[in-house]
Amino acid sequence: MRSELISNGMAGQYEAKSLSIPDVSVVVPVRDEVESLPHLLEAIASTLKSSQLSYEIICVDDGSTDGSDRFLKEQAQVRHDLKTVILRRNYGQTAAMAAGFYYAHGKAVVTLDADLQNDPADIPMLLAKLEEGYDLVSGWRQARQDAAVTRLLPSKIANWLIRRVTSVHIHDYGCSLKAYRAELVADMNLYGELHRFLPALAYIEGARITEIPVRHHARRFGRSKYGLSRTFRVLMDLLTIAFMKKFLTRPMHVFGLWGLISIISGGVIGIYLTWVKFALHQDIGDRPLLILAVLLLVTGIQLFCFGLLAELLMRTYHESQGRPIYRVREVITNKQLTTESQI
Repeated sequence: MRSELISNGMAGQYEAKSLSIPDVSVVVPVRDEVESLPHLLEAIASTLKSSQLSYEIICVDDGSTDGSDRFLKEQAQVRHDLKTVILRRNYGQTAAMAAGFYYAHGKAVVTLDADLQNDPADIPMLLAKLEEGYDLVSGWRQARQDAAVTRLLPSKIANWLIRRVTSVHIHDYGCSLKAYRAELVADMNLYGELHRFLPALAYIEGARITEIPVRHHARRFGRSKYGLSRTFRVLMDLLTIAFMKKFLTRPMHVFGLWGLISIISGGVIGIYLTWVKFALHQDIGDRPLLILAVLLLVTGIQLFCFGLLAELLMRTYHESQGRPIYRVREVITNKQLTTESQI
């Protein structure tokens, strides 16, 4: 349900402005950042007005308890450039970003954190890079202002691991300051903790990706919502991304392959044991090799069945949502030649 907080006095003004598509939608997930929000909103508005870009700001409150939701409601009633989305409870940053993407109507979408560590002054630079033909421009916090042990070291390890698994070679997956083309955002469905892997998801969709250095400031208000506890979730989601990258539309290639290898191995061992039993007249009942053969055969059949089920699920996923298994970047035709050939 779209709950857009606009006062009656400004409804007509908002409807008139919404007829034109803004140049950029700025999506800001918010959780307990009431002290930062006034400075953030003014910084975003000042930057985009000076760049002569039409814009909208979409703040998604993800279960704040410090009054951030009340502040955003009040601001949405007096500002025509702000749209406030209040989630019913804390769902996590991925869900907040997905909600922001849903309500964004700009030609480009920019995301950034609400804690003022990302600098809104970098937004025009990201958009200019996007205009060079890229679909996603990611920020790179070269001079990151965070704690070395609890934030920087785990982040460096995670970024290296993600680069190795996804083959998307950017330095800073964790930087929320990113710019996307609107059509790319429309193609990406977010679940779990996948907001950290947006460049990898974009790569799966065939996007052109680059990164540029951006500024990063020390936190001025509150405290960080992230810590070492998210490591396990990142690893699990990384496995999901790795599977999606290689086998999203052909899961049978992984389940069926290992199932076939297991069945063949179990069958070969079974034939050998049969030969031992009937040709050499030896007892095989107490041999561990017999248990291994049965285990391999059963496991192989199960993996093969998993592959068939996964194939059916993938077909249902693509067909029910009308999602194609390919993405077209552009179509070039010569209408004049086509017309002449038909005459």
